Amino acid sequence: MASSEEEKLVEDELSYPIMVAERVRSAVDESDSFKLECSEVGKHVDRLLQMLRTLVRFATATSTSSVAPPLYERPIRRVAAEASKNLDRALALVRKCKRRSILRRVVSIVSAADFRKVLTHIDASTGDMMWLLSILDADGAGDGGGGGGIVLSLPPIASNDPILSWVWSFIASIQMGQLNDRIEAANELASFAQDNARNKKIIVEECGVPPLLKLLKEGTSPLAQIAAATTLCHLANDLDRVRVIVSEHGVPAVVQVLSDSPMRVQTLAANLVARMAKHDPVAQEDFARENAIRPLVTLLSFDTFVDDPLGHLGKQSIHSIVQINKELGKGGRGGHQFSSSYSSSYLFTEWSSRGVNHRKERENEDPVVKLQLKVSCAEALWMLVQGSVTNSRKITETKGMLCLAKIVEMEQGELQLNCLMTMMEITAAAEYNADLRRAAFKTNSPAAKSVVEQLLRIIKEVDSPALQIPAMKAIGSLARTFPARETRVIEPLVTQMGNRNAEVADEAVAALAKFASPDNFLHVEHSKTIVEFSGIPALMRLLRSNEVAQMHHGLTLLCYLALHAGNSESLEQARVLIVLEGADRTVLPQHIKELVSMAIIHLNLYHAGMNSQRISYFP
Repeated sequence: MASSEEEKLVEDELSYPIMVAERVRSAVDESDSFKLECSEVGKHVDRLLQMLRTLVRFATATSTSSVAPPLYERPIRRVAAEASKNLDRALALVRKCKRRSILRRVVSIVSAADFRKVLTHIDASTGDMMWLLSILDADGAGDGGGGGGIVLSLPPIASNDPILSWVWSFIASIQMGQLNDRIEAANELASFAQDNARNKKIIVEECGVPPLLKLLKEGTSPLAQIAAATTLCHLANDLDRVRVIVSEHGVPAVVQVLSDSPMRVQTLAANLVARMAKHDPVAQEDFARENAIRPLVTLLSFDTFVDDPLGHLGKQSIHSIVQINKELGKGGRGGHQFSSSYSSSYLFTEWSSRGVNHRKERENEDPVVKLQLKVSCAEALWMLVQGSVTNSRKITETKGMLCLAKIVEMEQGELQLNCLMTMMEITAAAEYNADLRRAAFKTNSPAAKSVVEQLLRIIKEVDSPALQIPAMKAIGSLARTFPARETRVIEPLVTQMGNRNAEVADEAVAALAKFASPDNFLHVEHSKTIVEFSGIPALMRLLRSNEVAQMHHGLTLLCYLALHAGNSESLEQARVLIVLEGADRTVLPQHIKELVSMAIIHLNLYHAGMNSQRISYFP
């Protein structure tokens, strides 16, 4: 987060206070009054000047060294700016003590209190410099390899905000310290970031993101990567902070870690993908360009298809590999090169050659760690495909759909839910993108069949609104893909209109409305099927509950059925016309009111004699 003033070299920033300090020394020599006090000011300024020169030498040596870590400049600039102000005060005071005309001496009154105040300011800057040299190890007290470790003392500049100095110390250690110090500092930053949003803001504003990303992608130590990833995860829950991570080239770094790290590190990297994609659509697009879907699906599918009795996977692998090679042959934005050879004995092979090194580790890893990795990868996929046709297409071009369906079938808990939500988002993208819908949900596609089977199983057999609602949303999104003969997808939705849970019942109605909607080419056939499965009585019972949301969805479906299956005896027996006429007299949204009017006109063609009855289910 460099500002325009930070574009100047840090050596240039330090040159001004050094120049002012030299002028103070000259002014002390020229003073005629308060010579003792001026001399004392000169001694304090000399001490500060010596530290400033030490810091300049250190900064110059660091910037010209090919092996030293980059200098952490943020606190240097702040301390230098404060020292400049305090030295300006000292210069102005000492210059007043030079022999001048009687009038100027009367106007420029100097007191002992002024000197005490200036000395206090100079001593504060000296304390800041001592603290700064200690965190940078600029005096050579450490090993000469960078920062001198974490320093938790409080410099005067941060006396009103101790968090600032601690954050400076931690970031300096991460950027310039030895490995153990870097790990400890990253863990401390993670703890700070977890506390509150203000701490997160300070960490980002003080340029903490670049060294954290560097620590994450170096791969020198899993503990270091875990500490860095944990801190970044805490920071990545806000659009502005995520944008900073993206601007610092964080997306390629995270994808690299996903492809080439131990399992525990990959889990945190997947969590970071989920956080960033959730809060920032730009990050979501960047992850798409960097092919983040590939390693996530690879990790999610690990151990999932070891036993494939039907051999479906082998039959589909050639087409999938061709698609993968076409996609990866283009290369990511970061210039990654990928191998074009894949083994057909596995669902996916590692897309990074070094990733193979971790296969044995994964096989021997704790099952709890394996499960958490899959949970995190599934959540990351969910966040990546949310509202994204591009990422949804990337999953459907791989074995991701089969993998998701298999996990929904075999697993429970958070992993099952995350995979189901991913499926729901993919189907939502397909609903509004004809190309994706035709490519991914063809009636003869094994992946599409597997997804639909699991969605229907959850709707029919699983008594959990948290699972049933997204499953019904997904079936509703796929309404235009089902042929008229696929009546099995409609029957469970009709049944669920009678569910005791109001949200489940309402979602069943909303899904059925997509089957009966005029936007669906087979709306007439689907409407007749809904009526045949006793959809009218179930819908009328639901409307009597007088829930506003249900009434709106229910009225929409009822109007579609009246318009497309208006000659059915079920509608006459249920006195649908009377209900619609009663609803027409209530306050309704304009689009529903227009739909109700059309349905009434249409039903009057078939039930002309019913207008004498005026019983209504609406208050």
